[in-house]
Amino acid sequence: MTDTATLESIRNTVEGHDVVLFMKGTPLFPQCGFSSLVSRVLQHMGVEYHSVNVLEDMEVREGIKVYSDWPTIPQLYVKGEFIGGCDIVKEMFETGELKAFFDEKGIEAA
Repeated sequence: MTDTATLESIRNTVEGHDVVLFMKGTPLFPQCGFSSLVSRVLQHMGVEYHSVNVLEDMEVREGIKVYSDWPTIPQLYVKGEFIGGCDIVKEMFETGELKAFFDEKGIEAA
């Protein structure tokens, strides 16, 4: 059971940054292949983003799954909107949909 304070903290993070990636590890030292892939996609596109290492806090690690109603990590949020995990981000990138989405939201991307 995730407490209200954790969910509030997650909400504040999601709403406080244009692009947020909840991941295992950090962009410089990802701790799983899926987190690494999403981080590399964002870096390749030149998108500035805030990352949250869910391995540092088990409450956040479980809380983000409750917040999004999505069972896996990484999770990408843009302008407060949940985009998806690794498979969705990868597919959107490959089809050009991710670039179009960032453009639509006013996020600079190469």
